[in-house]
Amino acid sequence: MSQTEVPEPGPNQAARTHAAAAADVDVMSISPVREEGMLTENALADPFDADTVAKAKNLIGRYPQSRSALLPMLHLVQSVQGFVSQEGIAFCARQLDLTDAEVSAVATFYTMYKRQPCGEHLVSVCTNTLCAALGGDAIYKKLQTHLGSEQEPLGHQRTVGEPGERGSIMLEHAECLAACDLGPVLQVNYEYYDNQTVESAVELVDALRQGEKPAPTRGAPLSDFKSVELQLAGFFPEDEQTYRADVDGPSHATETLAGAKLAEERGWAAPAMSDDVPLPEVEAK
Repeated sequence: MSQTEVPEPGPNQAARTHAAAAADVDVMSISPVREEGMLTENALADPFDADTVAKAKNLIGRYPQSRSALLPMLHLVQSVQGFVSQEGIAFCARQLDLTDAEVSAVATFYTMYKRQPCGEHLVSVCTNTLCAALGGDAIYKKLQTHLGSEQEPLGHQRTVGEPGERGSIMLEHAECLAACDLGPVLQVNYEYYDNQTVESAVELVDALRQGEKPAPTRGAPLSDFKSVELQLAGFFPEDEQTYRADVDGPSHATETLAGAKLAEERGWAAPAMSDDVPLPEVEAK
């Protein structure tokens, strides 16, 4: 029977065997192998400054239980880094006295938390049923090749340009964006651009790449992804005039209110509910 230097499946025996190292042996330092990507015990860097820590404490103070602040705190992390990094996971865990695993379970559940560095702008194309039938699928496929190439289309939640830099864009296909009456729609940093076509969508991303900020169809003026994430975390301009200019804006469209307007013109109203409505009987167990 032949012998091999390294154990292999089958009947061959290894030429040498090795005993397990004692608990006090630094196996990393004595290992003869040094390969790129080997695990190390280096502590994660902390890119979050005192202002971010203060904002995190502010969020915690808004809830009776600190862990309830996790969702806005993940938005706070994205407002700093443009995505939820492993450092961001550790930061949230320290602030909330949670494990990294508990934070990761939440961050990976929701699609609004990005695990790859996002561009200055997040472009979300609705590809749910109605928008897809109206042209959403065609818009998404066109933007994939326009921002990438025919040979290498830009993938879902991938960024063209240097993440965070002026004109960089992360593209994603999204489920229902709750604007079926205005489809096909897309969003840039969660602001709506309604009734899109392939041509108008290409014009929009070209303007974004050039550093422009075309006005959304409705809603607040277009900002960048990190600024919007700070708002989603719950921090807004304190000055009323700045708040109105940066955050506030009309959220409805003519199509959205068409039914209500028709009902008002024709005097239609839903029947009033009686004040004396019996509760349904509950079957005894």
